[in-house]
Amino acid sequence: MKAAVYREQGKPLVLETLPDPAPAAGEVLIKVHRCGICGTDLHMTEGHQWQFQPGTVPGHEYSGEIVEVGPGVTGLKRGDLITALPSTGCGHCEACYRGNLALCHNAPGVMGGYAELMRVPASVALKLPATLSAADGALIEPLAVGLYAMRMSHIQPGDRVLILGAGSVALCAIYWAKRLGAGRIVAMSRSARRKPMALQMGADAFLQYGENETGNVVEALGGAPDAVFECVGSQGFLGKAIQHVRDFGQVISMGFCTSPDQLVPAMAGFKGVSLQFPVGYSLKDFQYVADVMDAGYVDPKILISSVIPLDDLPATFERLRDPNNETKVQVAPLTP
Repeated sequence: MKAAVYREQGKPLVLETLPDPAPAAGEVLIKVHRCGICGTDLHMTEGHQWQFQPGTVPGHEYSGEIVEVGPGVTGLKRGDLITALPSTGCGHCEACYRGNLALCHNAPGVMGGYAELMRVPASVALKLPATLSAADGALIEPLAVGLYAMRMSHIQPGDRVLILGAGSVALCAIYWAKRLGAGRIVAMSRSARRKPMALQMGADAFLQYGENETGNVVEALGGAPDAVFECVGSQGFLGKAIQHVRDFGQVISMGFCTSPDQLVPAMAGFKGVSLQFPVGYSLKDFQYVADVMDAGYVDPKILISSVIPLDDLPATFERLRDPNNETKVQVAPLTP
């Protein structure tokens, strides 16, 4: 099979021909139809503290068709279209007890979507409803990220919510804030390019950073935000979130910044601000996302800005490291 392999930090992914995998007991083999490019993949190939092991085939926002079923697998068959949690668990740690396998440090992940074929443990696989496409299936993971963060925030009906950023993480946060009871939602970004998309996903207003932005947020929300979701992942944005949130409000960091970020603890302390850093999701989150997509509310496929063949992945990967006009790029290793 053809696959895009990470070989060295700061270097482009390399297209290689690898042996076709075969499913072991409890696994299925899928033909990958779609795999989204995630900002985490970019971060973990740039030489930061967290990076992939050389030889890794990245790609965790995937969906595909089962082409072979390993021994002992029940409930799944050839031809089923699935997605899966990109994590397995040891079954004995706090993360596994909570159902958040992404935070289990004792078991391997389930990546490999930047390839034509990949093995998936049946225990973390989710069969897609018949109404959902491969493109839908590859959006379930990023949507589950937003759902989990929103659940951990415990926002209440009528809460005023500010979303910092307008990329795919921010748009997923808007999507769930609207569906889980937020009163008014404001999205704020440096550029107005994604304003129509943010409004379509559920934001009530869209603002740009700049002079009097605090006053503009208060005016648009009808008061200071009860919760601020930081979805940028760049230095300085946690401090900006603390600046905006109301006294005794909460700041939820979803941007997954991998560089040191300075803030003034006293500023947060004198406002009584709570900080949360949610990472991960559960299989129930994946199922809920699929059910909501199946119900046919807002079509999350508006997030997809480009679909590329696997051959174009290395060059596209490097292009996405710089400022660009993409929202969510999906790779189509094989024609569905």
